[in-house]
Amino acid sequence: MGQNSSQGVSMTSSVRVIVVGAGSRGEIYSKFASIHPERMRVVAVADPRKFARTKLQRQHKIVDENIFEDWHSIVEREKFADAVLICTPDRLHKEPAVAFAKKGYHVLLEKPMATTAEDCTAMVEACMQSGVMLSVGHVLRYDPVIHKIKELIDAGVIGDVIHIQHLAPVGFYHFAHSFVRGNWRNEAESSFALLAKSCHDIDLIHHWAGGRRCVKMSSFGSVSHFHKDNKPTGAADRCLDCSVEAVCPYSARKIYLDRVKQGHTGWPVSVICSSSFPDIESVTEALRTGPYGRCVYECDNDVCSNQVVNMEFEGGLTAAFSMVAFSEEICKRKTTMYGSKNNNPSLIRSGPEETLLSHLLVFEAERSRLESRVVYCGDTSQS
Repeated sequence: MGQNSSQGVSMTSSVRVIVVGAGSRGEIYSKFASIHPERMRVVAVADPRKFARTKLQRQHKIVDENIFEDWHSIVEREKFADAVLICTPDRLHKEPAVAFAKKGYHVLLEKPMATTAEDCTAMVEACMQSGVMLSVGHVLRYDPVIHKIKELIDAGVIGDVIHIQHLAPVGFYHFAHSFVRGNWRNEAESSFALLAKSCHDIDLIHHWAGGRRCVKMSSFGSVSHFHKDNKPTGAADRCLDCSVEAVCPYSARKIYLDRVKQGHTGWPVSVICSSSFPDIESVTEALRTGPYGRCVYECDNDVCSNQVVNMEFEGGLTAAFSMVAFSEEICKRKTTMYGSKNNNPSLIRSGPEETLLSHLLVFEAERSRLESRVVYCGDTSQS
């Protein structure tokens, strides 16, 4: 966000940012200012929740006049910062992104870009027309390992890339937290799981494909296990009242309350108390009354817990991606690549246009799953 641009932000200046959405992700991104105050300063925050915005205000010593319940109040003022960090819920990305871009702010947008292909395209167009930078939080692009893989591919170390196998194990309690009990459990309220969780992975495959266009894809997936039919005999609707909780791997008592008793107040415990700091009392109350204390077999979740995506790119490159909820490991992705010169195992980053292309592939993959057919990418006549 500190590079030279038409808006005049230089590498040597301290970038002034506004945080829109002071939840877990907004707090994480804004921590960069605490670590590197010479490079970034948080000068304003907008969030409808008093506790969340006040917490960020204290962390970054933001003046009272720059604390807002509604981001609309910020764009009504004269521009007073260089960039905005948009960390609102998935379905609330487009409107602030377009509004701040038109106001001349550079935009860092939490992934996914938006929940429809049309909204994704509109945001890219707005930023390009306004001459501002748009960066999406595809953080894996900045992982040194990911960067090295791309370097080796481009250097021809394994010859032509013939096939990519990529696995994303979400982790059993991570999936239960985010996609069964949590904010991304229901597509109508957030987005489908492939977009919410795995747009990272489709983006990586697209990145490694090196500019080759994806020509067709298929996808299959379903909601597995987390159904009322699988509820254990004698189980209650809430974990704190449940007689079989002690032997349940998805016990909210184990995932949250036991952690806070051991002094762990970070993720995922920090997420469940929206109006106070997590401690034994507040976490217990959250589990008694809030969504995170519900039995995983009694939730309104409808997003896929396992999904596969098969892709064919120009030139014959194929890729197979798998996302699965039921793993001990949490987000420890595994990738295997096969190339035409793959005989030396010892040898074994994203702009708005490329990010848009990889997001469009996610939407096409979901279309394939829903319509139970192979989708030819870019062919809207078959819709």
